[in-house]
Amino acid sequence: MTKVKQSFEEALQGLQANQTLIVGGFGLCGIPENAIAAIRAKGTTGLTVVSNNCGVDDFGLGILLANRQITKMVASYVGENKIFEQQYLSGELEVELTPQGTLAERIRAGGAGIPAFYTATGVGTPIAEGKPTKQFDGKTYIEERAITGDYALVKAWKADPLGNLVYRKTARNFNPLAATAGKITIAEVEELVPVGALQPDEIHTPGVYVQHVIVGKDYEKRIERKTMREG
Repeated sequence: MTKVKQSFEEALQGLQANQTLIVGGFGLCGIPENAIAAIRAKGTTGLTVVSNNCGVDDFGLGILLANRQITKMVASYVGENKIFEQQYLSGELEVELTPQGTLAERIRAGGAGIPAFYTATGVGTPIAEGKPTKQFDGKTYIEERAITGDYALVKAWKADPLGNLVYRKTARNFNPLAATAGKITIAEVEELVPVGALQPDEIHTPGVYVQHVIVGKDYEKRIERKTMREG
């Protein structure tokens, strides 16, 4: 049974206000840019978005911020987005900063059906405020809750019609974790291959986690920050 959809509008027709999105990518690498643009066009508001960061002002998740569609952001890094700063300081945007490794594990745990886990990261800092703690072998750990989403949006290099996914190099980043943690996972892909073309050993996300596959187009593949060496 094919999971291929002909448009992002079709795949996102069930997206409603005040739902939670888990979005793959790291910076601008491996982001589902076509899916994000489709959500902007759809105009859904009140979204909680869980992602490593929030893109830049005019690209990636930043376009949803600019359109005031995000009300809460759960992220580990927010330093490249002036709109993010303005909305946070004005009280428009709720922000839950989470250490990067903890964020990755919260998403992974959500996909694995693990409700919570303990970590030493953040003990004695504002990250630990209001969270339960426990001693293991004389060391203090804080409890972190798993994260799941109504939708997960991921970007893959290749997919087959059954939803099996392969990511390309560093674009793999948060995508495999995000793919497992959504009630509905939408995979935006660069190339659709026939069933059987992907070798089992090369599949990063099995199709059981994926509900919709859409072939994207017109990828910009921006460089977030270009640094040139003198000489």
